[in-house]
Amino acid sequence: MLKKPFLFIFALTLLTLSSCHFGRMIRYGTEDITDHKIFPKTEIQSPPEKHPYKIKDEKALFDDYTVPQTDQTLEDFLLETKTTAFLIIRNDSILYEQYFRDYEPSDVSNIFSVSKSVTSLLIGIAIDQGYINSVNDKVTKYLPELAEKNSDFNQLTILDLLNMRSGLDFSESYKSPFSEVARLYYGKNQLKQIQKLEFSSSPGEVHEYQSVSTSILGMVIEKATGKALGKYLETTVWQPMGMEFDASWSVDDKKNQSTKAFCCLNTTARDLAKIGSLYLKHGNWNGKQIVSEKWVSSTVTPNLDNDCYQYQWYNTERKGYKYQGEYLKDSLAVVALAENLGLKTYEPVYEYVPSEEKDLWGLHYCSNYYYGLGVNGQYLLVDPSKDLVFVRLGEKFDANYLMLINSLRSYL
Repeated sequence: MLKKPFLFIFALTLLTLSSCHFGRMIRYGTEDITDHKIFPKTEIQSPPEKHPYKIKDEKALFDDYTVPQTDQTLEDFLLETKTTAFLIIRNDSILYEQYFRDYEPSDVSNIFSVSKSVTSLLIGIAIDQGYINSVNDKVTKYLPELAEKNSDFNQLTILDLLNMRSGLDFSESYKSPFSEVARLYYGKNQLKQIQKLEFSSSPGEVHEYQSVSTSILGMVIEKATGKALGKYLETTVWQPMGMEFDASWSVDDKKNQSTKAFCCLNTTARDLAKIGSLYLKHGNWNGKQIVSEKWVSSTVTPNLDNDCYQYQWYNTERKGYKYQGEYLKDSLAVVALAENLGLKTYEPVYEYVPSEEKDLWGLHYCSNYYYGLGVNGQYLLVDPSKDLVFVRLGEKFDANYLMLINSLRSYL
């Protein structure tokens, strides 16, 4: 007797949920690299004239390589950790390229938060082209509707967003259907959701990684340029750089067409690697300045005061207390360590290290390599000291990947 009413209520519930982010989450499950197949998107066309990398294919270089803390070959480790693509680029040539799990060079996947680094690139280009005045602009100059319900948005700058210092009260958890980032990912109206947010601190005060910062940056670009974020990427980067394959950028809804700048650029490993190569070349690609050298410099110069995170890119935060096996006993020893690490162009921070016997010196610094990172272990890592670009795409996060890439940097 209760079966039909139960089925009716269940069906009605599903129908209700289908109109909100929770319904999408139930329907599609947790985030996946193939989500470009289910969300509406802006198509990004590659140009007729491609500029592919040269392929050296020097896999033999790694015949004797063993992944640290394991007895595995590089290929076995990549296969076991659900990698779909792994590339190493050196001197504008593909040194190593492997695909797994039925993926091929032409297959695109969601690069998740590496999209944030690409959004930063587009902010720089929009400033170069005069659409945006500077990073010190208030976001409400371009999105006045944000301040309609909360005047605190009037204090928020583009720079605050680039450095993840928005001050917004925002939960960064994909696994909870009630978190703000889940609402952004599965929801159908980014602007409406962001308008409801409150501030937990004043903009610019606290560094806290929040995807909403990049969402707003993407909206600023779209409002300033009058173009969908994917189309702006197409005309300023994809086609001028001769990308090999078409790409896409997911949007929140067919009606609203607000690009999910924080997560959902869908591209191939080779074309993603070119973004890294562009930064290695100070924004210049085959004689064409895609983005200003000034912007690249601001991006890749580590910001220790911001936890080694700047302009939507990471550096690794480190501390060193020894040089050549000896504890650092004075500032001269610290300078020697900084120079040995290749940190001459950066200002190290010296700090005392508590000790029961005596005070020791330490070097607190950021790495000279930088990278974008996605939730499922998507990496775009650039090592300017060795002219290397690494790309890892995959279905699952593994904490050992930064260790692996650092090992390969030393190996090469």
